Amino acid sequence: MATHGATIVSSADKSDPMPRMVKCVKLGQELPGVAYKPFNNELGQRIYDQVSQQAWMEWLEYSKRIVNEFRLDLTSPLGQRVLLEQAEQFFFGAGGRNPSEYVAPKS
Repeated sequence: MATHGATIVSSADKSDPMPRMVKCVKLGQELPGVAYKPFNNELGQRIYDQVSQQAWMEWLEYSKRIVNEFRLDLTSPLGQRVLLEQAEQFFFGAGGRNPSEYVAPKS
């Protein structure tokens, strides 16, 4: 098969940087870390340093449930505080709690 002067580049030849690896505090494994600092505070830095992208994606799904079930207004200081408290618990505490009204979907 002739390439007529074309250079064939495989994905292994690309100079993409390796993902930043972290020992995920939530999942207990060495995994690619969160790509950015999610909050501009100490908690955001801890998440960036110690949480994997996989655990962050789990948090995003969980946080939707929290916002909807608690009817949080994330533009208010109270809503922001509750969400940050829930994030702290989800990643570094007891794992976060479901709202008392939450009913898990049937499988």
